Amino acid sequence: MASDDDDAPRRDEDEVCPICKSSRYLNPDMRFLINPECYHRMCESCVDRIFSSGPNACPVIGCKKTLRKARFRTQTFEDIGVEREVDIRKRVMGILNRREDEFDSKLDWDNFLEQRETMIMNLVTGVDVAKTEANLRKYETSHLDSIRANKTRETQEASSFLEQQSFEQEQSRLRRQAAREEYEREQNDLVTGRENILSRLAAGGPGDAASIAREGQKVLLKKSSARRSEEERLRQKQAALRGEKKKGKGSALASGAAFRGDSDIEPSLIKGLKKVSIPEPEKPYDPFGGLGELDKKDYYVLQDRYPSQWLEEARTSTTKAAGGFDIKEYYSRTLFEAFAGLGCFIEEEVSKRDAVSQPFGFVNRGSAAVKRSDDVF
Repeated sequence: MASDDDDAPRRDEDEVCPICKSSRYLNPDMRFLINPECYHRMCESCVDRIFSSGPNACPVIGCKKTLRKARFRTQTFEDIGVEREVDIRKRVMGILNRREDEFDSKLDWDNFLEQRETMIMNLVTGVDVAKTEANLRKYETSHLDSIRANKTRETQEASSFLEQQSFEQEQSRLRRQAAREEYEREQNDLVTGRENILSRLAAGGPGDAASIAREGQKVLLKKSSARRSEEERLRQKQAALRGEKKKGKGSALASGAAFRGDSDIEPSLIKGLKKVSIPEPEKPYDPFGGLGELDKKDYYVLQDRYPSQWLEEARTSTTKAAGGFDIKEYYSRTLFEAFAGLGCFIEEEVSKRDAVSQPFGFVNRGSAAVKRSDDVF
């Protein structure tokens, strides 16, 4: 029968390194380290002795994994199973870091959370480990841009939260300081006003008491109104500052949400993501609004000379040529203005416009009896 001492938890001084068999009882400064590859504990001296020259196999009997010194760290939790589960959960959630606003519905978001938790528990309990790891690697390779964008967005939210907290603490400190200074100022003004009234009463006549009291009351009211107006101004200024803070935070989150380069692709691992189309690149500025090239000669051929008596003078005049007049430019502009409307069919455009403007299910019964004129002008 096992004794009660075997069931008691082991004390820190009873811990023994499984490699060199050193105990904390003989070496109180000994530190135990673990590696996330296999989670076998060993002392810091064994880590320096075995892995200083480079990667090496784990010295624990039966473990074939290759370990590196840079990955050794101090154990956080006493239970090594909890330590391993936390590391797996952190790694999986760093890859599957989708957010609720990326899904079409609440049901899709809940399904994603359940799927992510199932994958975490598969890795923790050792069920379908190879398949789960393959799915994670495939998803990480295919959606690297969205993973980085969500990590950046999460970092921005954390920094914004810390900035908001520090801002609120600073505002609270300033309000307390202003209230304390205001209280001291009121007390000083009250004492000063009382001393002033007493000195004036002592120096004045018997009938001056009422007028002195009224003047003192007016001074107090004036100072009180000035103080209230100053408080209102400070309150409005603080509200404006809070509005700017919220606006900056919203723009940062919007920019983070807009940068999802692969969100328009339906991944095979996650279902229910929103279809976010990538905006088309901005086209070059067109001063003619898409009318095309205005010098396109589809209906005419520009010749070098046209017979015209009143243009002969402009052709041979050196004065007009010196002023910049070009007879060929005049020919081109005149012919373009003459043929520019041949490609426009006003009747078809009006019919399309009327069809778009009519409500759904509307039937124009009188349109058959109305014959549209051929001359639209």
